[in-house]
Amino acid sequence: MRAASDKERPVENTRSASVTTPSDREIVITRAFNAPRTIVFDAWTKAEHVAHWWDPSGAPLAVCEIDLRPTGAFRFVHGGPDGTKHPFAGIYREISAPARLVFTTRNSPSGAESVGTLVFSEHAGKTTLTMTIECESMADRDAMLKMGVVAGTTRTLDNLDEYLRAIG
Repeated sequence: MRAASDKERPVENTRSASVTTPSDREIVITRAFNAPRTIVFDAWTKAEHVAHWWDPSGAPLAVCEIDLRPTGAFRFVHGGPDGTKHPFAGIYREISAPARLVFTTRNSPSGAESVGTLVFSEHAGKTTLTMTIECESMADRDAMLKMGVVAGTTRTLDNLDEYLRAIG
């Protein structure tokens, strides 16, 4: 999947997000929102907001728990169309509201830990979110790509955009 050079390579560019693999272990997804970063950060870090937009299907989460502090945990559970439950959980490492959020998860197919870093940049009242997923290995990164992390994440970010418009 990776070219020999270290240049960023586009993986998929949708109308709403840009996705690259700048290294053998990273996936970077960038998306702009028409809202100030304090609002986007709050929508990402407060359970009363996250529960409404996180599930890629657009359905409210069955469980949404957030303990927003370093070493605090989060746990989201959404239901599949067949009734199965799909958890997404992790531990916060760094919180610099409203600019940066760093957390770990073990949601790759191998169960390996990945580190998610979200950077919220604001210009003229609009926020650009840069999400970097750093995997333990190239094999883990490629497995996440194969399992559809790009499609699921871009759908989730589309949901966030719709939610921000609704609460705007």
